[in-house]
Amino acid sequence: MEGRFLTPAACVYLARGLRDFGDGFIAIVLPVYLIALGLSAFHVGVVATLALGGSALLTLGVGLLGARYDVRKLLLAGSTLMAGTGIAYAATSDYAVLLLVAFVGTINPSGGSTSVFVPLEHTVLSGAVPAARRTSAFARYSLLGALAGAAGSLLAAAPAWLQSTGMDAIASFKAMFLAYALLGVLGGVVYARIPPRRLDAAPAAPLGPSRGIVYRLAALFSVDAFAGGFVVQSLLALWLFERFDMSLGAASLFFFWTGVLSAFSFPVAAWIGARIGLVNTMVFTHIPSSLCLIGAAFAPTLELALGLLLARSALSQMDVPTRSSYVMAVVTEAERPAAASITAVPRSLASAASPAMAGALFAAGLYAWPLVLCGVLKIAYDVALLLMFRRVKPPEERLA
Repeated sequence: MEGRFLTPAACVYLARGLRDFGDGFIAIVLPVYLIALGLSAFHVGVVATLALGGSALLTLGVGLLGARYDVRKLLLAGSTLMAGTGIAYAATSDYAVLLLVAFVGTINPSGGSTSVFVPLEHTVLSGAVPAARRTSAFARYSLLGALAGAAGSLLAAAPAWLQSTGMDAIASFKAMFLAYALLGVLGGVVYARIPPRRLDAAPAAPLGPSRGIVYRLAALFSVDAFAGGFVVQSLLALWLFERFDMSLGAASLFFFWTGVLSAFSFPVAAWIGARIGLVNTMVFTHIPSSLCLIGAAFAPTLELALGLLLARSALSQMDVPTRSSYVMAVVTEAERPAAASITAVPRSLASAASPAMAGALFAAGLYAWPLVLCGVLKIAYDVALLLMFRRVKPPEERLA
């Protein structure tokens, strides 16, 4: 404790956990809720696309403002928006309204770290730890978020329990959105304990000497995100429901274990990154995970598909803490909010383009295509990243 405050890093960890707990069950409940309203797989994809697109615009805005305004106030505004999003989804079943709220709110169909909070939390966390501990701090940040998301995915089975007590199906789903809103309020309480803080100097422009590196990274990350948009968690859940007739309860248990495997891969990624470099860690763990995803697309049985998807989960997220640490390491402190935002926004925009495409492919009965496209594009991204950035090392790696 620092006076009446938790340490800034502890606040970020706790708030990330609360938010990802909510994302963990909402990403699974969302497609089931929309299908229960009588909508199609294509409509589910459109909601996911708008949610990711709106998140991209919000992320860009807060990233550009983060260098000039109190980061805590921006985090509190984000928490208020999260609470409002949950209340709005609980209050209406009108598809047009749901589309609007998806665009302007914080619904996260990916069940991951794509959100308006990311550039702000990265800025706080990077300033709260020494450079030598940055990758470990981001690994811990990702670990806690993934564990919370895994725990949240178990709660996705709650509507079935509520329905067994006599509650109407639609009402049981709306209750989950109210729980999501409550988590937004609790996150705001945690953010309020971060000391008011601005960066020491606001730059004349959001990006300065690191502009070229940031733009190249943003372009590459957008390819990775476009690929990932084909199998965001809501759509992967839909694939399991449609292809193998998986139950909501079984899906929640499966996504719990994928979250656990992803979570414990983060500290492993930090350990590997300290030995072979951040870029090498990103690439050489990512490619095998993409091969597992392609294999799952053609798996003849549910058991084999789940096994390959679990193997993918153990590898596919190792690039998350290493990528975040790498971006923060190759820019100056004043550039960090903008760098986090500019590398995140193309990811969000690119990932927003593909869910509707995946929904259309599912609706056409082409169940393997979204998974194959995701895997192939991600492998192409990994090869390009290695070729372009293996010689661009953070200061701590150059000194090693």
